[in-house]
Amino acid sequence: MRNYGRTSIYEFLGDFVVYRNLAPLDPRLPALPVLRAEVGLPEGITPRKSQPDYARVMAFLLRQARALETPNTPIERLVYVGDTRMNDGTAFANICHAGNWPGLAFIGAERDEPARVEIAGQDSGTLYLANRWAALSDFEDFCRERGRHRPLRSTTSEGFPLDERTAVVVDLDKTALGARGRNDHVIDHARVAAVRRTVGDLLGEAFDPASFQAAYDRLNQPEFHPFTADNQDYLAYMCLILGSGLYALESLVADVRADRLRTFEQFIARVDTRAAELPDHLRSMHGGIYALVQQGDPTPFKSFRYNEYETTVERMGQSDDDLPVTRLLQEEIVITQEVREIALAWKERGALLFGLSDKPDEASIPTDDLSAQGYQPIHRVETHAIGG
Repeated sequence: MRNYGRTSIYEFLGDFVVYRNLAPLDPRLPALPVLRAEVGLPEGITPRKSQPDYARVMAFLLRQARALETPNTPIERLVYVGDTRMNDGTAFANICHAGNWPGLAFIGAERDEPARVEIAGQDSGTLYLANRWAALSDFEDFCRERGRHRPLRSTTSEGFPLDERTAVVVDLDKTALGARGRNDHVIDHARVAAVRRTVGDLLGEAFDPASFQAAYDRLNQPEFHPFTADNQDYLAYMCLILGSGLYALESLVADVRADRLRTFEQFIARVDTRAAELPDHLRSMHGGIYALVQQGDPTPFKSFRYNEYETTVERMGQSDDDLPVTRLLQEEIVITQEVREIALAWKERGALLFGLSDKPDEASIPTDDLSAQGYQPIHRVETHAIGG
């Protein structure tokens, strides 16, 4: 591994980025209300990354972005770079279907096993699954060979060139930033630190770090994902309520295992019946979160997500340039050099580069107060680029 210096995601994506709310960061692109009207997305519903409605919005945005940079040049094919077979693979297939484009996707992760690649075909495209990020260079060769020997739907004789008629979608979290299997744990540490900071600030002297960590670690296990919906806002709220003493961890675990509590919505409704027992500031916090849950907001614990933005930025580019690479990978959220290199090469050839992230906007974009102090959205924050 080598340190390639400081840069940001903005270097190769610009502001062609959307976070969870699907609100484009580039002001030239249509705002969310316009997007809703164009694709028929109902008010109050923001689809998640793996849902077909999300793909319809993305296909529309990709066409709008292409028209801004290269008018009268239609997108004819899609390349996707991500880190999870299920979530990214599904998003890739859905975007291909929504745009009626052939596609190839690189799904990478660094694993402690012999290097290997698996090719998996789908109706809407092909997955190139690799256990090394360095395999991105081989993936480019695969694209060329795929075009030469197994032509996909395309109006060109070359099959699958990476040119101005190609849209490249790059996943941000644990792909371009904090590569899965190499550096992703620092992203997770930033999120846990945000939960700890939020719960600790709200509980004050009543905060017990050991009890908090025990509750977080217990409820963050796959066994409880059906109950928590694997939603960090829900988990942070539960840690807050447990820390307040309104409920005990073992009682909550017993209720979930006995199916007396099946969903987070049931839990927060039960808390609401006892909200009068909470201190005034916690009762107020609960009321705000409960209202947003009832409105269907998947990120109702806003103060936690604001803290997550800060704990994430605190782990980007803060280390000395001469710190050993092993330390950088352990302590800092870094850019994946292999993704950066290939993205810059494709951009040079005219391909459209567009980034997406399932991280909530509140955890990705600074508040107005922080913006006034010079803080930037995550994709504009400089940090070190590390790769093979």
